[in-house]
Amino acid sequence: MLVLSRRVGESVVIGDDVTVTILEVRSDVIRIGIDAPRSVAVNRAELLVQLEASNRDAASPSEDTVSSLADELRRRGG
Repeated sequence: MLVLSRRVGESVVIGDDVTVTILEVRSDVIRIGIDAPRSVAVNRAELLVQLEASNRDAASPSEDTVSSLADELRRRGG
């Protein structure tokens, strides 16, 4: 990880077309602006983690559902 110190109004350029600018620093909150083409996805990391967990939960059936299905399959097969 590259660690840089920047002041308000200063920027960092990533690649040829992404610019990150420090807009404001207040106690423990830093506001940044990100200028990037629409083709570049810019997301907050915590939202990606939450979305991943939500997708994993949605794709995994509950134990009750699996048990109920197994019971139904046994009943039909036997």
